[in-house]
Amino acid sequence: MKSKDPKIDLTRQYRLAHQTLCITGFNFNTKSYVGYTELTIHPLRQDLRRIKLNCKQCKIYRVSVNDKWEIPFLYNDPTLEAVQGEGKTRNLDTYMNAYNDAVCSVDASVGSGEITLRLPNEAFPIVAEMQPIRLILEFSLEEPSSGVQWVVPEGEGSLAENSAHMFTYRLENAARLCFPCIDSFAEPCTWKLEFTVDCDMIAVSCGDLVDTVYTQDMRKKTYHYYLSTPTSAFNIAFAVGPFEVLVDPNMHEVTHFCLPHLKPLLQHTTAFLHEAFEFYEELMSIRYPYSCYKQVFVDQTYDDAQSFATLTFLSSNLLHSSRIIDQTYLSRSIMAEAIARQFFGTFITMDTWSDAWLPKGISLYLASLFVKRFFGTNEYRYHIYEELQSVIDYEQNVCGIVLDPSSSLEHCTYFPIRHPHTISPRYAQMMEKKAHLVIRMLELRIGPELLTQVFNKLLSLATNASTQKTNYDLWGHMLLSTSSFLRGISTVTGKDVQVFIDQWVCQSGCPKFSGNFVFNRKRNVVELELKQDISSPGDLKYVGPLTMTIQELDGSFKHTFKIEENKTKFEITCHSKSRRQKKKKIPLMTGEEVDIDLSFMDADSPVLWLRPDGNMELLRKVVWEQPDFMWQYQLRHERDIIAQLEAINALEGYPTPATRMALTDCIENEQCFYRVRQSAAKCLAKVANAMSINWVGPPAMIQIFQKMFGSHANKNIVRLNNFTHFQQYYIQKSIPVAMASLRNVHNICPPEVVRLILDLVKYNDNGKNKFDDNYYKASLIDSLADTITPAVAMLALPGQGPSVNSLGSETRAIVEEVVRSLNLEKLLPCYGLVVSISCLKALRKLQKFGHLPSDISIFKAYTDKGIFKLLRLEAFKAVVDYVHVEESEKELQELLDVVEYDPDPHIRHSVVRFLIEKPPFARNKKHKLNTEYLVDRLWGLMNAKVSSDTRLRCDIADLYYTLYGRHRPVCLPIPENVMVLNLKKKTTQMNASLLEASEEELLEDLGGRYSPYRETSPVRSGIKRRASSPLSPVQRPPPPGESQSHQDDMSAFSFKDVNMDRAPLRLSSPDSSPLKSPPTGFASEYMKFAGVSEIMPPMFEQKSPPIPAGLPLVSPPIMTSNIDIQEEVIIMDDDSRSSFTESQRIKSEKSSQDSHHPDKHDSSSSKHHKKKKRKDKHKKHKKHKHKHDKHKLSDTDKKSENISSGTSTPVGTSQRLSPPSSPDFQVI
Repeated sequence: MKSKDPKIDLTRQYRLAHQTLCITGFNFNTKSYVGYTELTIHPLRQDLRRIKLNCKQCKIYRVSVNDKWEIPFLYNDPTLEAVQGEGKTRNLDTYMNAYNDAVCSVDASVGSGEITLRLPNEAFPIVAEMQPIRLILEFSLEEPSSGVQWVVPEGEGSLAENSAHMFTYRLENAARLCFPCIDSFAEPCTWKLEFTVDCDMIAVSCGDLVDTVYTQDMRKKTYHYYLSTPTSAFNIAFAVGPFEVLVDPNMHEVTHFCLPHLKPLLQHTTAFLHEAFEFYEELMSIRYPYSCYKQVFVDQTYDDAQSFATLTFLSSNLLHSSRIIDQTYLSRSIMAEAIARQFFGTFITMDTWSDAWLPKGISLYLASLFVKRFFGTNEYRYHIYEELQSVIDYEQNVCGIVLDPSSSLEHCTYFPIRHPHTISPRYAQMMEKKAHLVIRMLELRIGPELLTQVFNKLLSLATNASTQKTNYDLWGHMLLSTSSFLRGISTVTGKDVQVFIDQWVCQSGCPKFSGNFVFNRKRNVVELELKQDISSPGDLKYVGPLTMTIQELDGSFKHTFKIEENKTKFEITCHSKSRRQKKKKIPLMTGEEVDIDLSFMDADSPVLWLRPDGNMELLRKVVWEQPDFMWQYQLRHERDIIAQLEAINALEGYPTPATRMALTDCIENEQCFYRVRQSAAKCLAKVANAMSINWVGPPAMIQIFQKMFGSHANKNIVRLNNFTHFQQYYIQKSIPVAMASLRNVHNICPPEVVRLILDLVKYNDNGKNKFDDNYYKASLIDSLADTITPAVAMLALPGQGPSVNSLGSETRAIVEEVVRSLNLEKLLPCYGLVVSISCLKALRKLQKFGHLPSDISIFKAYTDKGIFKLLRLEAFKAVVDYVHVEESEKELQELLDVVEYDPDPHIRHSVVRFLIEKPPFARNKKHKLNTEYLVDRLWGLMNAKVSSDTRLRCDIADLYYTLYGRHRPVCLPIPENVMVLNLKKKTTQMNASLLEASEEELLEDLGGRYSPYRETSPVRSGIKRRASSPLSPVQRPPPPGESQSHQDDMSAFSFKDVNMDRAPLRLSSPDSSPLKSPPTGFASEYMKFAGVSEIMPPMFEQKSPPIPAGLPLVSPPIMTSNIDIQEEVIIMDDDSRSSFTESQRIKSEKSSQDSHHPDKHDSSSSKHHKKKKRKDKHKKHKKHKHKHDKHKLSDTDKKSENISSGTSTPVGTSQRLSPPSSPDFQVI
């Protein structure tokens, strides 16, 4: 738990009070700008001598103190290359450990940084008096790979005419990508921002616009912004472009910016925004914390929305006209969430990354309350239900989510979770959702009114602190931590929720319940049995209350039970008794009384249905069992949409006529929520498919659709479009999609359904509709695609494949309609090109199912730059699917080219996520695409080439994990410096290339017990690969029945921090003293003979990355030390050995010789005595070990000797020597 005092980073010896950022020379042709920044530093110690700052990508030209003394600086960014050197470990655990160490070594929250400044001697008296000092850094930024987005469309005309613009974006605390700063969450300060741009450009940034000054020639102008509220650097951003400006007519403090010609869309999209401000201010009883707010709509955004202090960047794709229905909900929800982040996220920010769950969860909670107010309670509950299901699926199937990683020792993921730059992007997304759900659970425990009072208390303290210009310690109230949040709850409510935090914030996983019940007629009680499953890694044992809702004949009643064991039984005494004669309306939970047909239920039971945790008070998964008629009653008469959705999911397993009727009634019921009706339509299609043998009448839902939307004159013809009733509009879209999934007994779509959908497309008339029908037409194209089933395989001549001429009549009609719609879209594009997106989906499905030849050129034409982003993404998705199915290496490499070089960061991110969702091959399986070249390319991308974009870097790490797991890919050759032990055949083998011939003879002279080969069968001699040779295997197949040794070069590894638990072994010179006890195995005998030292971590050379061009001063110092030859022993069983292909087997130089098995009666005490003696002897002769070894070293050993003596190139940052990792390997 953190200290109760305001947050001061005690690891930093100074405090940032103010920063000035002045940027000039924006050059859109070279994508660069030049500027300087001035930081006002307050020393916290009188002996302050060094200051560390954060900076990436920028060129530093000059650093001065108080404009008087120019000082040297040191630049070191270990994140440029996580695993340094030419190592070939290719182990994900090694990479993640090295990357985490590199990120932490420049983390501003612990007082580190890429730039180290040494104060001049003249400044020491100023520091001794604890007076502020000013640091001025002159810098430039050219063609940044991340953090700054330059959008420069190609074409004739000026930059303003082509809508060229630039803006910065955030990767959590990554303001260092844009300008030098102290890039910490907990280092707020005031800001002065100046931007000089061309006269036809506008600069938008954080704070109030103080002044705009033109130059004398009127060709340039300077915008002056001032942000008086203390703000951390990661919440500072700016944009430059030919924006059109719109001042909100309802709130003059709000200003909107968009690109040219989009102002009409901007006016409609932002018309509601003042309502969101009023809602939040009324909810928390406090005013908006800033004096202004700006929204800028730009292209090629990193996310749909990113919030900064007084500023939000949003995607231009969110803009829409009044004719668009579907986009309205998404755009308003995103903008409302961006405003919520102004309260919690920018004004009040996290103290450390471990506290990130609070501002993220609270802002999402506030945004969900906005959805509840303006879109209805049902939409809000559906949103909560969807988030709950996604979080449960992730924790059950991927890994657990720990909201506060600092309080947990769990590390069940392959990526570190204690830093935002190392976690998986999907994990970060799910963490935000879980944080939101936890805040909602807290609301249910302490009450919504008290929770909003806590928010008011936090905002009031922060507002008061922001007005203090000299008392910097009070600025700590603007930082939110778990401890300060708990104190706020205790102050306002008097409740202690520490147990709640420990259970849901400091632990991962979610409870998994399963249960059923039986009604006891004699006692008139319901006997419940509830079980918890904690066998899976994502399961959490829950201890606490659980609410059970029972619907009886006399009403609905809630019961709360205490869960303490994994299996618990309860009893519920019923309030009602069975009514066999008298029929009476039954009251529901809402107070409404309804007539229910009780003929399906047991005459002696008063129970209609039961619901565990109906209000979603827990993060849980529930598998509940009850008869089908109870699920039908629940669907028909329960008013809670979550209960209806749960009933629909359960009824999918009961394909009966009664289920069919219940689902049909739900679809036709206009009083039912439209999302429930959509789910009922999908479920009815599945039920109908299960009942296809006994189905009587026309296909399901045809009559429903004709009844609801058919023409009065002819039901087979759809009425003119009229989307004024939004719920009916969504149902009209969803029913054809559900019908398309119907299948008859021959597993094909009924012809009546295909003809109906084709008629819907043919007779679609939107002439008198005031809303656009593009989303409706897209849904019809999706429906046509869903009717397609795999083609029947036909014998064809070589070179012949599927063609349009061989298609059936229905399939041919579908192809013609899809192609016609796609071509028409080129002439008359609709909003968002949603019809073209659906056409690409349909074409890819036709290819996959064998109706059309698999031609990738159709989709590649839509992946070019300049195509609308959403259409590009759909085309890339089709290319990824093509690679998955056709195993095309060329297309896979082109996708990786997009990941590496495409200018749009969201495109790069999305393509990697597509590859993760549909990988080109299964993990570590023999495949034509599973090559050493692919491993090297992915490793190179995530290790160095995308070092600035941490999200993309972690995306590629996710892809690497999907393809190869945490261990060394099996497609790589086996290293030379390992020993392979066959556990089944009880044989051992060590690579002979590590020993000189004289050493082998010495081993043979000792009776064969220490021979490097101990195989029961002879081993064919191989070819020794030189240290400088590549890793390509020697293609020499062994004769049948013979095994091979596996080699790899010593230099194929890189070195990292030595873990004391798995320290590599150091080979010293042979000890001349006789062995006093027989060994227990070849490995131990050889180590004893070779004089292996105890586990003592050696020190390694550290190779710092090169200083970027433009840094004129000294290079970082290189720490040098000795490196010894190292070795690790690997155990591999027969099964794992057989999994390596012949191309992976590298032959050894020497033939194996028969060896004797060592004795096995060595006692543990003698081992310990010998171990201690060997340790003392090693310490005694440690200084002379190279002298003893020099005359016996092989070529490889001599090269290592040169490295250890400092005559060779440094091998990189110190790291643990790792063996080839595989599920079949084990280090001993």
